[in-house]
Amino acid sequence: MERKKMDRQKAMYLALSCLVAVTLWIFVDLTGDNGDAKKVEIDINNIPIEYLNTDTVLAQRGLMLLEEGTTQTVNVKLTASTRWNSTSLDRSAVRATVDLADVTETGTQRLNITILYPDGTEGISKKSSSPSMATVNIGELYHKEVEVRCERVGTVAEGYSAGELELSPSVLEIRGQKEDIDPVSYVKVVLNYDDATSTITQELDFQYYDANDQLLSGDGIHPTVDKITATLPVNVTKELTLTMNFIQSPGARLTNTVWDIEPRSILVSGDAELLKDVETIVLDDFDLASLDSNTRYSYTIPLPEGCENLSGVTKATLTISFKDMKSAPVTTTRIQCENVPEGKVADVLTEQLTVVIYGTSADVDAVTGSDLLAVADLTDFGSAAGTYTVPVEIRSQRGDLGISGTYQIRVTLRDTQDEEPDQNEPSEDTPSDGETQETVP
Repeated sequence: MERKKMDRQKAMYLALSCLVAVTLWIFVDLTGDNGDAKKVEIDINNIPIEYLNTDTVLAQRGLMLLEEGTTQTVNVKLTASTRWNSTSLDRSAVRATVDLADVTETGTQRLNITILYPDGTEGISKKSSSPSMATVNIGELYHKEVEVRCERVGTVAEGYSAGELELSPSVLEIRGQKEDIDPVSYVKVVLNYDDATSTITQELDFQYYDANDQLLSGDGIHPTVDKITATLPVNVTKELTLTMNFIQSPGARLTNTVWDIEPRSILVSGDAELLKDVETIVLDDFDLASLDSNTRYSYTIPLPEGCENLSGVTKATLTISFKDMKSAPVTTTRIQCENVPEGKVADVLTEQLTVVIYGTSADVDAVTGSDLLAVADLTDFGSAAGTYTVPVEIRSQRGDLGISGTYQIRVTLRDTQDEEPDQNEPSEDTPSDGETQETVP
């Protein structure tokens, strides 16, 4: 029992000793031997120098930074105000920059080096650097434009076709010393693909070639872009049927026609996703009610957006006629008004109408006057009074019939109180206010 107590006391003394040692270390680190903060020196070697404004300000002045004779790295000695600041510094994040914004002429020049520290760094300052200033070699900038060529390596899938290759940019501006850029005749990229079924877009590295198709090293050549974007449209080839949007109406049904389109289809090439659900091309609307003795109609073939007509045929011809079509005049005495305004009476003055109907022979021959009903809508005659010419809708109660032309009747509107009371029972032909009136022979 006594031994365990002694072990605990030893552990407490050891912990207290460590605490005192750390406290003393921190005190000495902060105050030094003379009461001042103890500084720590940090050496960082071979920091790459970043040259600023080379492709903007310098290039606009017709100048360029030459690698030969230009300082590339710098060694720096930094001072940390405390050892703590020293250990917290990320040395790999320390940067060195030289600004070329004030350079206006060619030749060798010496410029200041700026040391940048990572965000959040405290108590760090530059003591010295080697070299103390950067030496820059400025030369005259030459430039030229060269063609961009693309080598294609691959195949497209069966049933698909490749469109025209697009390169961006298609002409590349290169800059450098005259002896470096003069040998360049063109740059080349390589586009790789395999069994392609959709449009290919890639950003590609490029290489320099001379007029004899010999590869150049590219040393001393500065392009205005780092990558060339190559886009190869990959299209599906598909046969699309030509058709019309036939507009049907009573008496003019598609089932009662004979029609054909020449050609019946064309072969097109287009984006696979765009043509995925496309099976037909609609040439135009065609109202069957307007079909007359003219049986041939010509149309320009519209293509889906972005598609190519591989057949080369640009026009199509529709040949169409009715199998059985007859028209005949029919006279009806069934004339009604609907939606008579409240408080009004409508007297129909027109006793009969002769209308022209059309349809198949069987439908037309089966119609009599009693099968047709002429209806005038008085919705818009709210407070009107007097005699009016009103358009009517002809309704057929037998067969699938069309009506040729438009028709009107004469109607007199008067107030209900103007009607003299009848001592006898009202006849079957006398409507009540607001009800439908029908004139029967």
